[in-house]
Amino acid sequence: MPQRKLPEAFWSIHSDGAAKGNPGPAGAGWLIRDGQGRVLSRQFQYLGLGTNNEAEYRALIGALEEALALGGQAVTVYSDSELLVRQLNGEYRVRSLHLKDFFNRAQDLLRRFQEYVILHVPREQNREADLLANQAVKTHNRN
Repeated sequence: MPQRKLPEAFWSIHSDGAAKGNPGPAGAGWLIRDGQGRVLSRQFQYLGLGTNNEAEYRALIGALEEALALGGQAVTVYSDSELLVRQLNGEYRVRSLHLKDFFNRAQDLLRRFQEYVILHVPREQNREADLLANQAVKTHNRN
């Protein structure tokens, strides 16, 4: 499928979650860039115990909240979580009651943007967010 060229008004968000043990110690990481590719934010956060899917949603939620606080109006979200992308794009139902609250929060935040696109990418194209999520877990485990 050909990729469409997104306007410069679109900011990009790369988000990722990690859980060591699933459930286990979990972390979130995200990177926000403006339309010219300048890094606006690079964050990681330890989440406590959780599953990989919870961590994926919590990373996205953190990134969306921050993008809105920074004044973002249109975003392209890149995630290597096929479940998260397909659920948010309406291709999969959210069957897990446990994930519904995260899904609903993400949907509420996405609706605050004028426009958004959610794309699945291979892990290699989400490497920096993956490193940030894992850094959150490693940093906490050293303390």
